Amino acid sequence: MRPSQVAAVRAFNRFYTRRIGALGEGHLNSAFSLTEARVLYELAHRQEPVASELAADLGLDAGYLSRILLTFRKRGFLARKVSATDRRQSHLLLTQKGRKQFAPLDRGAAQAVAAMLEPLSPEQQGTLVEAMRAIEQLLGGRPESKAPYLLRPHQPGDIGWVIHRHGVIYAREYGYGELFEALVAEIAAKFLQNFDSRRERCWIAEKEGKIVGSVFLVKQSAEAAKLRLLLVEPAARGLGIGRRLVDECIRFARQAGYRTITQWTQAELHAAQHIYEKAGFRMVREQPHQDFGIPLTGQIWEMAL
Repeated sequence: MRPSQVAAVRAFNRFYTRRIGALGEGHLNSAFSLTEARVLYELAHRQEPVASELAADLGLDAGYLSRILLTFRKRGFLARKVSATDRRQSHLLLTQKGRKQFAPLDRGAAQAVAAMLEPLSPEQQGTLVEAMRAIEQLLGGRPESKAPYLLRPHQPGDIGWVIHRHGVIYAREYGYGELFEALVAEIAAKFLQNFDSRRERCWIAEKEGKIVGSVFLVKQSAEAAKLRLLLVEPAARGLGIGRRLVDECIRFARQAGYRTITQWTQAELHAAQHIYEKAGFRMVREQPHQDFGIPLTGQIWEMAL
């Protein structure tokens, strides 16, 4: 290895840490350090991890992480649940207060990256992302097979994708007409217009930088949530994305204090029905309709939390 190569890597590290604001006292002008913000991110995007798992994956000293988690607990951001299989371990859950603290950090990070990419052409953006992916893989990032996709909150532009892909896929696979796309657009618009971050969520699934799935959990009443617009791209089916999206809805609904989740689907959507049934939903009634321009049988599925 030549000294010039070492110098080039160090120069890039100095440039990039300055470019993303990693040297500031508070990450994104918040009260959290960069490390604290990263721990919050992992807690928000993992399903009840244990502390040892976080420490290993983030490369953090166990004692340092323990102090961060203790601070989060004292501030009401974090709760613990004793493991059902090993009572020596506790699963970590981000509370509603914790998610409220994380939400502006997540939005701010997305906006900062969008602002960094905005001056670049689409081709330059693609080159940059591919270069970053190459750096991650060459320096020992997680193998693609271990993490074939990721889930994230919705960002500007995602809802338009949801409407477009619902219209295309359901027309192609089931013959649904424009009225179905109109319904999806109406649901999506109401979600954005009335979004309550404490009790509602949209999850977007990404694979190799491309959106491959989505789901919404919206407030139907004080005690009932509604699961809506579950979709997985045909090319991404078989990876467990649909089940994971539904599991995230259930987990969040419990944390938000709902007592039930309901879901309206169609009798011919057998793959979705299998996911709902495996997750604990039960079909409670059926009713014929032609809301999408063709004869269909709608089904109501419910789950008690």
